[in-house]
This record gives sequence, structure tokens and C-alpha cells, in this order.
Amino acid sequence: MTDGPMVATRPAERTAGPQDTPASPAEERRPGRWRSRLPAAASVTAGTVMLGAHGAYYGNWIVDDAAITFSYARSFAEGLGPVVQPGTAPVEGFSNVTWTLLLALARLAGLFDHGTILGVPDYVLLPKVLALVLCAGTLTACHAALARVLVRPWLGTLAVGGLLAVTPSFVIWVVSGLENALYGLLVTTLAVLVFRAVLGDAVLRWRLAVGAGLLAALAALTRPEGLIYGGVYPIVVLGMVLRSPRRHVSAGLRHVAASSAAFVAAAGAYFLWRRFTFGEWLSAPSIAKSQGLPYPTDLSKAGQLVAYAGAPAVLLACVLVGMLLAQPPWWRRGLLALLVPLGLALVAFTVLEDDWMGHLRFATPIWILGALTAVLAAAEALRRTRGRARAIAVTGLVVGLFASGSSFAVAAYDFRRAPTLSACHIADRYGRVFNGYADVLGLDHGSLLLPDLGGTSMTSRLRLIDMAGLTDIRMAHLIRNEDHAGTRRYVFDDLRPTFVHTRLPWTRDENLTDDPRFTRDYVRIFAEPGHPWPDGDWVRRTAVPDEETLQRLRAYAQATAGPAGDYAHAPTRACGDTLSVGSTPQPEPAATSGR
Repeated sequence: MTDGPMVATRPAERTAGPQDTPASPAEERRPGRWRSRLPAAASVTAGTVMLGAHGAYYGNWIVDDAAITFSYARSFAEGLGPVVQPGTAPVEGFSNVTWTLLLALARLAGLFDHGTILGVPDYVLLPKVLALVLCAGTLTACHAALARVLVRPWLGTLAVGGLLAVTPSFVIWVVSGLENALYGLLVTTLAVLVFRAVLGDAVLRWRLAVGAGLLAALAALTRPEGLIYGGVYPIVVLGMVLRSPRRHVSAGLRHVAASSAAFVAAAGAYFLWRRFTFGEWLSAPSIAKSQGLPYPTDLSKAGQLVAYAGAPAVLLACVLVGMLLAQPPWWRRGLLALLVPLGLALVAFTVLEDDWMGHLRFATPIWILGALTAVLAAAEALRRTRGRARAIAVTGLVVGLFASGSSFAVAAYDFRRAPTLSACHIADRYGRVFNGYADVLGLDHGSLLLPDLGGTSMTSRLRLIDMAGLTDIRMAHLIRNEDHAGTRRYVFDDLRPTFVHTRLPWTRDENLTDDPRFTRDYVRIFAEPGHPWPDGDWVRRTAVPDEETLQRLRAYAQATAGPAGDYAHAPTRACGDTLSVGSTPQPEPAATSGR
């Protein structure tokens, strides 16, 4: 049978030593190393450019939660330690350690949180550019896997890049300012290392075992659910050696132990540091979000992935993989090895609590590994078919991709019109506006209770009280325990914030505005247009000296909070060259006159 355009047939049998790495026909027929690197680099570059073009569609948008990481990176770079604001107690309000440290290093290098780069604020540009560099690394890793099987791996790399570039869920969260791009690279690199090692009969090597454990540990320090990838190497190795001669089983168990030890040592060291530093085994976000034990019904969440990607495309991919499992190609062991991290990624997605940010934020590894597996399976299917069968297969691929592409285009358009809460919007609306409130009242110090902390922490000079518990460990435990009465006592008796921003569902869940202490101690200065009562801004009565000052404060609020709350152009609207602590909005002069 003649080779197809992308995939090679089973390699000829040959005698090989236990450490030999047999060359596949794809490797035997490929041109010299230097000639093969040019199309590889071109395909990776093209894929990255496609991702960047899609990401540019969302303008300057950075999700608000990313700005919490930005604040911690600023504190680390300034030598203040793990605090969200100068002078506050150390709290681990981040769960993406590696990403936080990368941004802190970028700030030390003068590339982040300093000003503009080519006229673009660096707090927007640097995370997005860094994410695209990491995506290029991910596509390079995919090319390394494809090169082990395909005669023309650059075509496969281009296909993987194209699939990722048209998937809004992937692109949105890659350019969001969060850790998704780094997380995807770590998981993909781990999967590809194991994939290639299995095909090269080199899986039982100490360097690979330890490297796999360390990569899994880095994934665990990038996302909490990354702990699950500590099982990739052990599952693959045990699946291979349990039916092998006893000496192979013994060697496999030793290598599994080494990989697990490297994983536990690296991840465990951080857990011990966390316990010693904060007195907790989990970060504050993990405590506040109350991640519980999984239930069998959680598996139904996989349906969200099918609905998002499109049932025809998912069904077609499953059929292609099923065909390969029924009639295995020569690289069957590699396919099975690749399905292990993909399966673990699906498990992690289904057991995580639902995320309010939308667009399947936790699915990033699934999109990458799913695209890589689908491209490998499609290439093998096209190699095996001829004539009418191939035409039917190509038609099925086109129909499936068209259906998914149509829904993806709608999803991207809808997200651009109404994106998830923007850090820029929050920095203006709550950080700068409440700074202005404090200026009107002549307050040098004060505190602000609110549910949106990210952008606020970058610009506010007030001591922030996190209603969501992400940076307040006591609040996190109260939320986890659903102790609503305890939360109200903590807020009104212990914290006694100067300002409060109320917004459903946060205030409703804790019954804050129904508490008699709230109506007794606070007066509203701004009502959110179009929102139900009691959404808006409130000030402690004792902070307002007289009625004239209250009216002046309300006039200032109308002039600043109203325009800052206009969220229609948040994705492309700029909110300053820098997000500096203490900055305030500039209302029209008449707005503060009280007229």
C-alpha cells in the first residue's frame, strides 16, 4: 500500500537492543535535519500568528481575576512578600504559583507594571505576548509528537494550530492574563515526552521518569487540579509492563517510584512552605471555592464540552479514534499513552466546581490534547482510505469543522460584546472611584468591602476586604462553612469597613444588606443604574461629617461611578498607561460642586 500524504505505514521489523530507538518510516523518509526545521518553524509560527489574530479580536481585555495575580507579582517584585496590598497580612490569594513568579520576574526586568511598550500598557501587552510565546512552545511540542508518526508533520502542526485558533474557549483564556497558556504547555510537554518515549521503547529511563514527575509538579503549581497529572507516567508505565516479563515489571515499578518521588518532592516542598507560611494546606481561593469530593453525576459535565465544540465534530473524532483502537496502527502504544493525559484532563474538568467566568476556562489542556489526537487519527484514517471512502471521510471532516466553526464564530462575537468582568473596568469603577470618594471625605485611610478584587487591588489606596474570600483567609473559611451569621459578625463588628459596594448575588448569599447593623451604620451614595436594590456604593455614616458633604459625595459619585460603570466598550477601552495605587478619575469640574 502506498503511503498517504501525512502518515507512514508500520515500520519494518528489525533487531534492536533494549535501549535502541527504532526509526519510524516518517523519520526515515524525512529530509535532512536543517531542511526539515524550516517547515516546522513555519508551521509553528503560522499557528501562533493565527492564535494572536484571534486574541487581538478581544482588544485590551484582561479578566479581573488575573489582576489579583498582577498585584501579588507586584508585591513579590517589591520585596513585600505574598500580600495583595502593602501593609496587609500575608495570604495566599493566588493558586497559580508559577505564573505569579513569571510575572514577578517580568516586573523586575522592567517589562511589566511599569508603563507602555510600543504605546500599549505593559500590563496588557506582556501577559498576552508571553502567552503567545508559550503557545508557540505548545505547538512545538505537538510537532515533536507528530514528527514521530507523520511524513509531513508540519501539516499536522498547522492543523493543530488552526483548530486551537478557531476555538474561542482556548484563545479567550490564553489571552486573559491568567495561567492557561503556561498550564497548557506543561501538560502538553508531559504528554508528548511520554508519547515519544513509548514509541521509542525508551519509557523506562530514569531521566524520563524524573522529568515526568517534575513536569507534573510544575503543572500542579500552575493550577490546583494539575495534581492529577502526577498519574500520567505511572499509569502509562504500569499499563505497559504489567503483562511483561517479571524483570520488566520490577524495572517499571522502580521507575514509577522514582517519578512519583520527584513529583511528591517538588509539589510537597511547596505545600510544606504554604503550611509553614500561612498555616494552611490549601490556598485561600481553594478554601473559599469549596472544592468537594467528586460525585458520579459530575461526569455529565463532559456534555458541556460536546455542546461547546459541536456534537458532529466530537462524534467524528471519537469514531476516528475508535477505528484506530479497533484496527491499531503501528503507533498504537503511543496513541494509548496520549489518551492517558487526555483522559485525566477530562476527569479534572468534570470534577471541578463550575466556574462563573464561562467559556470552559478549565478545558485548556483538553483542547490541545484533543486537537493533537484528532489530527493524528484523521491523518491515519485518510492514509487508510482510497477513492470514495476517502471522499466520504473528507466530507465528514469538512461538515464537522464547518458546524463547529459556525458556533465558534457566534461565541467569539458574543464574548467580545459582553466579556467576562474586565480588570480595566474594575480598576476604574472600584479602585479609582472609591479613591475619589475618600478624597472628597478627606480620608487618608479607610477600608472597602467588595466582591471584585483584581483591578481594585491594582489602583486602590484603601484597605480591601474581599467579600469572595480569595485574599482573606478568615472570610474564606466562613464562606466554605456557609457561616452566614459569622460572616456578618466579622464584617460589621470586627472589620467595620468605611465603604461597601453591594452587588447580587454576593450580598444576598450572606444577607449583608438585611442585617440591621447595615441599615443603621451605612448610607447609600450611588445606586447602580438598572440594578435591583440594594446594588451600589455605601459609606459609613460616621465617615460623613454633615449633609452638605454627603450631597457633594453623591454628586461626585454620579459624575464618576456612572461613566466608569459603562461596560459596553471594556474590551478595547484603555484605563491608563499604568494601574497605580491611589489614582482617581477626573470628573467634570461642575460634578463636584454639588449643583
